Amino acid sequence: MEQKLVPLAERLRPDKLSEVIGQEQLTGKGKLLEQLVAAKKPLSLIFWGPPGSGKTTLARIIARATDACFVELSAVSASKKDVLNIIERAKINLKQNNPTILFVDEIHRFNKAQQDAFLPYVENGTISLIGATTENPSFEVISPLLSRSRVIVLEPLSQKSITKILKTAIKSLRLKDNIIPPSSIDLIAKLSGGDARSALNLLELSLEMRDAKPVSSKVILSAAQKRVPLHDKAGESHYNLISAFIKSLRGSDANAALYYLARLINSGDDPKFIARRMIIFASEDIGLAAPAALNLAVSTFLAVERVGLPEANYNLFHCAAVLAKSPKSRVIASAMQKALETAEAHPGAPVPLHLRNAPTKLMRDLGYNKGYKWESGFTDIRGFMPEELKGMDFFN
Repeated sequence: MEQKLVPLAERLRPDKLSEVIGQEQLTGKGKLLEQLVAAKKPLSLIFWGPPGSGKTTLARIIARATDACFVELSAVSASKKDVLNIIERAKINLKQNNPTILFVDEIHRFNKAQQDAFLPYVENGTISLIGATTENPSFEVISPLLSRSRVIVLEPLSQKSITKILKTAIKSLRLKDNIIPPSSIDLIAKLSGGDARSALNLLELSLEMRDAKPVSSKVILSAAQKRVPLHDKAGESHYNLISAFIKSLRGSDANAALYYLARLINSGDDPKFIARRMIIFASEDIGLAAPAALNLAVSTFLAVERVGLPEANYNLFHCAAVLAKSPKSRVIASAMQKALETAEAHPGAPVPLHLRNAPTKLMRDLGYNKGYKWESGFTDIRGFMPEELKGMDFFN
């Protein structure tokens, strides 16, 4: 294949750990991956991180450093038969004292049976498995495989790292300084969202679209179109965002709450789901401190249901801002928990006689409802709790 037909991101993929930009917490001197490469011993790993964070690159570098036979599979297209064919090749390699590293991209897409197929061969050393996944391996990789692998977490690359990668790419292309001004480099880095591959692809496309002129912000935005947020409404990203949203409300940080709300909406989350969470929050975290918050949250849900997006955004952001700025109280949540625990510990505590219903003469003769007065604010020296729970105070 001609070099110019190979994507820029592939052409610039580092061959050595020292060439990797970003992930310094793993690749730096004395850090985990540096130690693995120095040891030159293959090890089963699971790389967990967002797209463009370096999972494939690091797997290839480790294989090269250990002089292992490196085989790549994509779980999107590979079958169990493909895996077993590689295992047979690995057995031959092992007899020749040549280790095999099997790299499986998007390993979370393999079902349980397909993942099970790796187990005996990982365990007996026929292969070292390196899996790459954008999903939480705790949920997507079977436990026996996880227990035999080291999970390595990769973070989205910082804007600083992306900028450095772009400058390295521009230097390798031998472009004149004025072709891509610093402001354009910064814009590409910003739009990449921590994804090095996305940044390099955008750079390459922008260069093709520049029409013999310097790469302007207009060209970059045209090449980028609208970046789809990295978000799986059924996956960890969804739960991380909603968790950050609720915690920001709880911490009275209205700015953070609105930011996470905006990300949830931009990612296509169900606005009714968001409104339901705010209804819960209004009682759980505000409660007695501002009882009207519950009315607002319920009204917001009704508004979202009846108005729909995009206009219902006003209602969602209105409610979120009020909840964030409201005084907070966990009294209701604490009292509820104590009441539930007490009811579970004392499920059969007899209701005091004077509180019992008395529809028959016999029951009245037995003292049911005796002395109870039907009047507002009536207090009874006998109390209202069962005898064994007298003095119990869920609010103290």
